Amino acid sequence: MFYQLYELNHAAMAPWRAAAESLRVAYRNPFNPLAYTSLGRTFAAGFEVFERVTRRYGKPEFGLSQTVVDGEAVSVHETVAWSKPFCDLLRFERCLPAGHRKDPRVLIVAPMSGHYATLLRGTVETLLPSADVYITDWKDARMVPLSEGRFDLDDYIDYVIEMLHHLGEDTHVIAVCQPAVPVLAAVARMESDKDPFAPSSMTLMGGPIDTRVNPTAVNQLATTRPLSWFEENVIMPVPWPQPGFMRPVYPGFLQLSGFMSMNLDRHMIAHKDFFVHLVKNDGDSADKHRDFYDEYLAVMDLDAEFYLQTIDTVFIRHALPKGEMTHRGQPVDPSKIVNTALMTVEGENDDISGVGQTEAAQRLCSSLPDHMRLHYVQPDVGHYGVFNGSRFRREIAPRIIRFMQDHGRDARAARRPDMRVIEGGKRRRSTSEK
Repeated sequence: MFYQLYELNHAAMAPWRAAAESLRVAYRNPFNPLAYTSLGRTFAAGFEVFERVTRRYGKPEFGLSQTVVDGEAVSVHETVAWSKPFCDLLRFERCLPAGHRKDPRVLIVAPMSGHYATLLRGTVETLLPSADVYITDWKDARMVPLSEGRFDLDDYIDYVIEMLHHLGEDTHVIAVCQPAVPVLAAVARMESDKDPFAPSSMTLMGGPIDTRVNPTAVNQLATTRPLSWFEENVIMPVPWPQPGFMRPVYPGFLQLSGFMSMNLDRHMIAHKDFFVHLVKNDGDSADKHRDFYDEYLAVMDLDAEFYLQTIDTVFIRHALPKGEMTHRGQPVDPSKIVNTALMTVEGENDDISGVGQTEAAQRLCSSLPDHMRLHYVQPDVGHYGVFNGSRFRREIAPRIIRFMQDHGRDARAARRPDMRVIEGGKRRRSTSEK
């Protein structure tokens, strides 16, 4: 019922949003003398803020039409390489210059945790000059008809395995945040089955592999309530007339409420500053606000079965690090991973996945030799800095690219024996350096 009330409220506000947008345009019209006054800009700013805080934000576009390869600007075409009811696999196909070397083929598994895959636009943009990039574009559960069936954590793992089969041998996989667990599980199952399409390398970034390590407020919330509480309080059927009518979901607007409440004062200050920037006609600062919140406020519903199974498996039972996780009734054993190199990346100030939670994968993948593993902690970044921003571009991405290059099929025979673990930006000397 709560979801229906939310939809009703959104519909009831539609005329007011339309009126606010019309008045904003009127007060910004260059033929209106008030547009050149502080009073006119104040009215226009107020109407824009009202319209933006009451609208529903649609799925953003990646908008990556160009990149630079070998110093030359090349065009990029976004295509759908593989599709299932709950996910499209997007490829960013580059028009490469003649004679360009073979770049690593990389599958980026985006989080299915409320925001769209475009949250990783900066990740894709940074890797494009050096890699053939694919990314999972998870679909809003409210847009998936009930007739398409269920989707849970086992299905998520199946999707990852199927995508790796579609891409073929010598693919590298990167999991950002939430998918770290299902991606590690998928690779473990593939290695257990001696699957020739197991990825050449796996990079886990800011993921909750073992949330018992350095637990954050987000982790603790999941452990203070039984699974039944989540089922009774946050799971709701999709209302009519959405395509996913009657599908049980964790609604995006509830997720967004949780995101916002964690830093409510910061968001309120940001909107106040946005209003001030509009009044002062500071277009650059206003555009930065719009760009950020167009992405941040665009959320999607999660299928209830996937959400509840993830809460139970990852955050309540800690099934993977305890050796109790299964997939389709088969045990998930990371110690079976012997051919897929492992890199883990963490942010020093991560308040979503605490330092040490992702590194736990290194302990679980106990059969990997030292030269096939790498751990890196990026100083002075939080959760989003692990996969976006200037430090990601300057310090993290080059390490990931080099790791993929070092562990591609063509490089395996000549793999250097002096790969060393890096923590906090400091190298540990290998035996050959001592």
